[in-house]
Formats: sequence, C-alpha cells, structure tokens
Amino acid sequence: MAKQVAGRARKNPSVRRAAAKSAAAGAAGSPHLFRTAVYALLALLFVRTFLFEPFSIPSGSMIPTLLVGDYVLVSKFSYGYSRYSFPWLHPPFRGRILGALPARGDVAVFRLPRDPSVDYIKRIVGLPGDTVQMRHGRLYLDGKEVPRTPDGTFTATGEGPPMLLRRYRETLPGGPTHAILMASDNGPLDNTPRYRVPPGYLFAMGDNRDNSLDSRVMGAAGVGYIPLANLVGRADLIFFSTRGTAPLWEFWLWPSEIRWNRLFTRVH
Repeated sequence: MAKQVAGRARKNPSVRRAAAKSAAAGAAGSPHLFRTAVYALLALLFVRTFLFEPFSIPSGSMIPTLLVGDYVLVSKFSYGYSRYSFPWLHPPFRGRILGALPARGDVAVFRLPRDPSVDYIKRIVGLPGDTVQMRHGRLYLDGKEVPRTPDGTFTATGEGPPMLLRRYRETLPGGPTHAILMASDNGPLDNTPRYRVPPGYLFAMGDNRDNSLDSRVMGAAGVGYIPLANLVGRADLIFFSTRGTAPLWEFWLWPSEIRWNRLFTRVH
C-alpha cells in the first residue's frame, strides 16, 4: 500500500504540490520550535537571575519558620545582584549592583563563605557594626537583651527522634516578631563571645537555636560572618511543602504528603 500511494503521488501533480508544501512547512517549523525553546530558556534565566528563584529546605535549622520539605521563592532583587545571583554562571565581578542592606529579621539565602557552591538559609540578626552575643540562651544586640516571650512548645520531627522544644516569640530591634525554638538555655551555642560584625558583613542565626550551624560558629568548619556579596536573596513565600515520607511509586499517597496549610504563605 505504501508503494502504491507513493506511485500515485508521483503521477498526480496536485498530490505532489501538497507533499512539497507539507515538507516546506515541516522544514520551517523546526527553526520555529528551536527559537521558541531558546526564548523560553532565556525567559527562565531572566526570572531566576533577576526576579525569583526557588529553593528547597533540606534541614531543620530554621524550624518552626521553615520545615524540612518546604519550597520557598527567593526574591533576587531585594538586596541587589552579585556574581552569585546567576544560577548557572558566576561572572567575574565583585560587590553588588543596586545593592541594599537586609533588614534585621529577614530570612535570607546566601552562599556559604567557606564553600560558595553551597546555599544556606538563615535569619539576619546582626548588621555591619552591630555587636552580637548569646548569654544563657538569650540574644544580645549592642549590649541589650532582645526580648522574647514564651509561646508554648513545639515537637520537632524529621531529623532523628522527635524532640519537645520550648517555643518563644522574639522581636529584633526594628524588625518583626518571629518564632524561635530552644532545647535549653545552656547548650554549646547558648553562651558565646561578643562578636562585632565587620563592615560589609552580616551575622545570621537559625530559628532552631540549638540545632543550627550559623554565624555563632567561626573558623574553617563554621559559617562565621557573611559577606554582603554572598547574598542571593530574601525568602518571601512558601509555595509548596511536603513531608516527603511516601515512596515515589506510591503516587496515591502524594496528596496526603502535602502540607496544604503551608502553601502560598509568607515567610516571617
């Protein structure tokens, strides 16, 4: 049958013209599809570089503000742009373009100073020139205790056995009130030296105060002060959240894994 149809096409001029038009349309469609793919890729690169970039939360250092399995949108324009603003490329320039200083209390994504290939997310508590210290589990900024009020308890799950932690509401100077968790007031990071944040740097801490590797840990294995140039952006919105306990092949369990009450909530 295929040979017969081909024979008829050679003998019938109208069929031959139709076949030629079809071939021409197919040839013209391939460059069009390629251009569309290129434009889509450029649009994605523009959005992820200059507007918003998604990140997932892999650890519990920011509980209860962010849970393991949360997916957040980070606004890239909040603090300006640096070489780390580009998701796949690191252009060879220093500093920030259209740079802006974070506010105390912002939840920010930054590149780990000792390993810039790693993204970290913490809360900014100290700005350039501030002094920061922990005393018996209490945060002091410029020598003044940051007020905190008891806010019940919180059971942290997902990393080892469940832990019952004390929950507090903490209010940074000029910043919003946010939740923090404490296992005790005398943990390894609950009493620290007095740190003075150098110019061009920030001091950040996790909200899960006794389970967070942050600026309180200096040296080669820690986080230390965060250069302003390492900022990626501010975490603004939780757009998806999953417990992630069901196997991938058990797709019928996926809806029950989603934390529906956390979808499209602001990060405070």
